[in-house]
Amino acid sequence: MKDGDRIVVPARGDPGPSAAGGATGGGSGGGLVNLNSATESELDALPGIGPVTAQKIIDARAEKPFTSVDELRDRKIVGAATFEKLQALVTVR
Repeated sequence: MKDGDRIVVPARGDPGPSAAGGATGGGSGGGLVNLNSATESELDALPGIGPVTAQKIIDARAEKPFTSVDELRDRKIVGAATFEKLQALVTVR
C-alpha cells in the first residue's frame, strides 16, 4: 500500500463492488479480477498494470489460460513488485 490508496470495507450484507463501482473481472463477483476473463480496462485499473501489461495478460491467456495467479510471475508477465501489489486483487477461475 502507498499513501492515497483507498481501502473499501463493505458492510455486512453488502453485495460488494459492482461492474459500475469496481473491477469484478468480467462479472466474476467478489471484487477480485479474474485473469482469464477480465477486460483490458479492468486489468488496466489494477495497480502497476497499464495498457501494455494488460494486453500481455490478454495475449498470454489466449495462448494458454491461467491456472494460477502465480503464473503472472512464472510467465514473466509482471515483476516481483507489481506481483506483490496484484496477488490479493486477482483470481483465476
